Amino acid sequence: MTGRQGISVIMPAYNASRFLDRSLAAVIDLQRRGLVDEVIVVDDGSTDATARQARGLGAKVVAMPQQAGPAAARNRGAEEARGQVLWFVDSDVAVHSDAAEVLQRLMTDPTLVAAFGSYDTSPPEPGWLSRYKNLIHHFYHTQGAGDATTFWAGCGAVRAEAFRSVGGFDGTRYRYPSIEDIELGDRLRHLGRIRIEPALQATHLKRWRIVNVLRTDILHRAVPWSRLIRERAGLADTLNISRAERLRAGLAWLFAFSCLALIAAPWLWPLPVVLFGAAILANGPLARFLYRQGGPAFALFGLAWHQFYYLYASATYVWCMVEARLGLG
Repeated sequence: MTGRQGISVIMPAYNASRFLDRSLAAVIDLQRRGLVDEVIVVDDGSTDATARQARGLGAKVVAMPQQAGPAAARNRGAEEARGQVLWFVDSDVAVHSDAAEVLQRLMTDPTLVAAFGSYDTSPPEPGWLSRYKNLIHHFYHTQGAGDATTFWAGCGAVRAEAFRSVGGFDGTRYRYPSIEDIELGDRLRHLGRIRIEPALQATHLKRWRIVNVLRTDILHRAVPWSRLIRERAGLADTLNISRAERLRAGLAWLFAFSCLALIAAPWLWPLPVVLFGAAILANGPLARFLYRQGGPAFALFGLAWHQFYYLYASATYVWCMVEARLGLG
């Protein structure tokens, strides 16, 4: 596996026409430069001009008979792909111009079955929440660089042979964008190494709003991830659910309870101040990263929201454990 690997780019797309001039154009450019062998767009029942636009940009378009979700769409693209490496790229992700070369270097390692990268630090959406969400993703993926026990399909590649041997994504269980890539990674890790490669970067084009952040983080991430952790060993100490992260979540709950205590005992006001300071110290690398990216106000808002994230994510996990004990899920 030391020679050049044939790479098939697979992009699932649903009503993605507003992104394709950047996301699809980026991988079509790699194809024109001879760095990838084919680009397959799987149109997952779009009602806009996604399929027509993708063909116009030069991609091979495969249409799903009906909307089935990104997991099933990626599987359909893999059926058509001829490459030795299946490179999954989301339709709202524009890969960097050197991404294919980074991927080629990675795949010369015969022990590697999969690799994935991260969002970059230049999201185009100006709102602080969109910047925070994309930068948090970059932070955790670069901090976790090296061998992994998970996978990310936003900009991640799998050897075709390994992908097919484990049966691809679970498109039956995950019919909506969820943790289908994490679940796939859990199966792939038994075949060989998975690597998080910070040099494999892409720009995330998505605009985040509070409602879709909460819906995505809770319903499409925390709930199914908690249920998967309950089912399988080896998933509970990676990236943003590591032991250190769980300790930080505990600190966030102490801070929240100290704020509530002020209702009955205002004289306790130094306690939440001290606990928030402790949270800043506990999240020191993240605080410094957010400060470098957006200054003191952005870092403060980002850390405050991050404490809220710890609360709802950990509460969801606890509920899923109670749900299991009660036989509700």
